Amino acid sequence: MNNTITLIWLALPFVAGFLVYLLPKYSSYLSLGGLLISISYPVWILTSEVDFTLRLLDNFGVTLYVDQLSGYFILTNCLVTIGVLIYCLSEERKAFFYTQLMILYGSVNACFIGYDFISFYVAIEVISIAAFLLMVYPRSDKSIWIGLRYLFVSNTAMLFYLIGAILIYKANNSFSFDGLINSPPEAIALILLGLLVKGGVFVSGLWLPLTHASVETPLSGLLSGIVVKAGIFPFLRLASISDEVDFVIRIVAIATAYLGVIQAIFENDTKRLLALSTVSQLGFIIASPMIAGFYALTHGLAKCTLFLTVGNLPSRDIKQLNQEGVNFYLWFVLFLGSSSIIGIPLLAGFSAKVMVMKNILSWQNIPFNLAVIGTAIALSKLIFLPTANTSISETAVKRGYWLGVSILMGGLIATNLIYPQTYTVVNISKALITFAIGALIYLFILKKITLKLPRTLEKFDNLIGIMSLTVIGLFWMVLPIG
Repeated sequence: MNNTITLIWLALPFVAGFLVYLLPKYSSYLSLGGLLISISYPVWILTSEVDFTLRLLDNFGVTLYVDQLSGYFILTNCLVTIGVLIYCLSEERKAFFYTQLMILYGSVNACFIGYDFISFYVAIEVISIAAFLLMVYPRSDKSIWIGLRYLFVSNTAMLFYLIGAILIYKANNSFSFDGLINSPPEAIALILLGLLVKGGVFVSGLWLPLTHASVETPLSGLLSGIVVKAGIFPFLRLASISDEVDFVIRIVAIATAYLGVIQAIFENDTKRLLALSTVSQLGFIIASPMIAGFYALTHGLAKCTLFLTVGNLPSRDIKQLNQEGVNFYLWFVLFLGSSSIIGIPLLAGFSAKVMVMKNILSWQNIPFNLAVIGTAIALSKLIFLPTANTSISETAVKRGYWLGVSILMGGLIATNLIYPQTYTVVNISKALITFAIGALIYLFILKKITLKLPRTLEKFDNLIGIMSLTVIGLFWMVLPIG
C-alpha cells in the first residue's frame, strides 16, 4: 500500500504538468490543485512516522527510501512551491511556466526519496533543465545568459558526479548509496564535488549569488527555498553511512557557513545578501544530519518569504533603502523572516537553531555560535531598515504577494510548535543575547563601513577552475577512506 501511494504521489506533478498543456486555460488551477493534493503525502509521512523502502531495479540498487528526513524536505518543497505559485497567480503567465514549475516540483520530490546515485542523477538533471527553462522564461538577453551559465556549470559538475557513480557501480555492482563505503576515494571525491556544486556549498557554489540575484523574484524564492536543498540532500544520507564522509561534510559545513556569512555582511544588494545568506545556511543544514530536515523546512519558508518581499521593495540597494525607507507592512515581513533565520523566539527558526546547536559535535560548537552572530549581523541590514509613510496602494506590490507570504509565514508559526521543549529560559536568553550582539556590531561598526568584497571567484571563467581545485582538495580529505 505504501508503495502504491508513493508512486501515485510521485507521478502526480508530472501528470498535472501534462494536463496544463492540454488545458492551458486552467493551467494555474490545475497546478495549484496538484500541489494541494500532494501536500497530504508529507503530512502523512510526518504524522504516521512511516519508514519504508521501495526497490525498483534491485540488481542495480535503484531504490526509493521514505522516512522522516525526506518528509520534512518534501513538505518544504510543497509549501514553498505553493507560496510561489500563489504569488504568480495575478501575473499573466503562460502554460509553459506552470508546466515547468510542476516538473521542477516533481523532480525535487524524486531527489528527496532517491536512495541510489543513478536515480538521483536523473532527477537532478531534470531539475537543471526545468530550472533553466524557468530562468530564461522572460526571454531577455540577461536571463538567457544566466540560464546558460547555470546549465553549463551544473552539467559540468554532474559529469564529475556521473563518473563517480560509475566507479561506485564498478566497485559494488550497485548504484546504492550503501556502496559508498566500499568505493575508491576518487569516486567519493567526484560524487561530493558534484553535490557541492549542485547544492551551492562552499566555493563550488559561488555560481549561486549571481544566479539568484539575476532571475525573477519568484524563481529566486524557489531556488533558494528548495532547489539548492535537492543538491545537498544526499550529503545527509551519505553522512549516516560513513563516519569518515560525515566528518568531511561537517568540515565543509563550517567552511560554507563562514564563506556565505562573511560575504553577506559586506553586501549591499538585497537579493545578493539573501543568496549569500543561503550559502551560509546550507552549512547549518548539513552540520547536523539528525535535525537537517526541520532546519531545511524553517529556512526554506523564511528565505522564500524574504526573496518575495525584497522583490517588491522600491530598490535593491540597501543604502538607498536606508535613505528612502520601506512600507511598514513590507518591513514587518522582512523582520519576521529575518528573525526566524537568526533564531529569535516565537518563530520556527528559533527551535531549528536550538536543535542544531544541541546536535552538533563539541568541536563544531564555537564555530557555529560565531556563525550565528554573523547571521544576525548580516540580516540586521534588513531588520533595521527605516519605515516610510507610504501606503500599500502607493507601493508596487504584486497582488498575489500577501496570500503567498501568508502561507509561508503561517507555516513558520505553525511548525514552531514541533519542538516546544526548546523554549527554556537559557535558550531564549542565549538567542536574544546573540541577536543583540549582532545588531550592535552592525549598528555601531559595520553600518558605518563601506567595503565591497571582490567577486572574482564568481566569474564564469573561474568557476570550472574552482571545481578542479575542489576535487583535488576532496580527494586529499577522503584518501584515508580508501
